[in-house]
Amino acid sequence: MRFLMCIVVLLLSAQHVFAQRGSYITEAELVAQYLPSATAKTLWLQGEQRTTAEAIWKRKLPLRISYQQVDNTTLWVLQEIGKEQPITIGVVITDNRIKTIKVMEYRESRGGEIRYDFFTKQFLDAELQDDMRNLDRNIDGISGATLSVRAMKKIATLALYLHQQALVNTDN
Repeated sequence: MRFLMCIVVLLLSAQHVFAQRGSYITEAELVAQYLPSATAKTLWLQGEQRTTAEAIWKRKLPLRISYQQVDNTTLWVLQEIGKEQPITIGVVITDNRIKTIKVMEYRESRGGEIRYDFFTKQFLDAELQDDMRNLDRNIDGISGATLSVRAMKKIATLALYLHQQALVNTDN
């Protein structure tokens, strides 16, 4: 009987761990919802643009980054490591402000609360400070999800920067 109780406790605790992980929305669904007539584009990072983007990201970035665009609105799908696993996040930006941010796929065992509206609504209308490397507001953390929160803030900041660079490249 004691063995059976141990198994039940283990299964219940494992359920909590796996409840954090999941796929929540695809890129196609994001595009259909926010940019139905979007055009796929590529931003080539070079020179100062690349240096600034890598300072935000705190590591090397690929030479090119794909995104979707309609007029003044872009959609970026980026990944960042939470504690150990990548978190895939979609960011829609209009007029240099975050219109929406969605956790698309979460692979960590903890910190999945970052996908809920109570957390993501803090990013709505966020923009970059004048230094181009920080958000214009403080984002409250979530106890037990520090690295996931940090990853989301980094993605939001990078997406805003990339958005501005994409619009500059479009204007040329």
